[in-house]
Amino acid sequence: MAQPDLDGEIKESVEHFQRTFEKIRSEIAKFIVGQEDIIDHVLISILCGGHVLLEGVPGLGKTALVNTIAQALHLKFNRIQFTPDLLPADIVGTQILMDKGGSKAFEFQPGPVFCNVMLADEINRATPKTQSALLETMQEKSVTVANHTHDLDSPFFVLATQNPIEHDGTYPLPEAQLDRFFFKLYVTLPSQEDFGEILNRTGGNKQPDINAVASGEDILAMGKTLREVPIAAEIQEYLVRVVRATHPDSPDAPKEVKNYVRHGSSPRGAQAILAASRARALLRGRYHVAAEDINDLAVPAMRHRIIMSFEGEAEGVPPDRVIRAVIQSLRAPAETASVSQYHVS
Repeated sequence: MAQPDLDGEIKESVEHFQRTFEKIRSEIAKFIVGQEDIIDHVLISILCGGHVLLEGVPGLGKTALVNTIAQALHLKFNRIQFTPDLLPADIVGTQILMDKGGSKAFEFQPGPVFCNVMLADEINRATPKTQSALLETMQEKSVTVANHTHDLDSPFFVLATQNPIEHDGTYPLPEAQLDRFFFKLYVTLPSQEDFGEILNRTGGNKQPDINAVASGEDILAMGKTLREVPIAAEIQEYLVRVVRATHPDSPDAPKEVKNYVRHGSSPRGAQAILAASRARALLRGRYHVAAEDINDLAVPAMRHRIIMSFEGEAEGVPPDRVIRAVIQSLRAPAETASVSQYHVS
């Protein structure tokens, strides 16, 4: 069946999305070797207005990746090194007594969270009290101090790194904070070829120059384009079934969920999958969400939102295995004509 063309305004916004995404991706690739999926998932999260949690052992380039992304975006960037002695006021700011014309008055001094891109480096080395300071900033994108609420700049997103929680000197993140992350991504060891290229790029006297190729206005415009990508009712119903099937009491739950899961994904997981699926569709030349988009993004969107049971933890069953079992157990609908099947030429 021939596919109808996009109208002029939509086509222009879609082409701007694809063109700008490729410029950012290419700029990051000047310094970061490999990790194409990680880069794409981080950029998709940013465009959807979400936060990313990068997990991996030290030395794999998590911080370098975030720094490079910040350089490729013309946005205000701040880095916070999370340590056990870090206090909530060190992040969000505090009231300071100031002398104004002979009178004393409290004045709010903003913390480093007042930026566009915040790198929360080794976030799980801070105490739970300090970690909780990010709950409001990540959800409402505001800070409340002394009964006064201060809005953060837009766009705002947190890119956090953490070491595996079984390492000494780390604290597991509270479930409420984990749920506020759009994606959780695992950074793994580079391949043999990538290892050599990393040495070539970082072992010489000259480092690649990273240029800012996108502004905050570009990011917001691209996010608006994403929200207009349509999804068929059958595809959305499939998405809901996937998320609900991660709960052991769901009739669609496979045996892996019933045996190893205590609590399934929250509705935020479904929201993240839908938003990210729209981005993936555009990057693959489609102006509609397909089941393959949902299947591809279900794991990074839900792996941190699933709480394993005692049996699951005792047997070392990873959430990724459970999510893949859910996808394999459900029959994905074929593309239908109930939504305009536009393809981007």
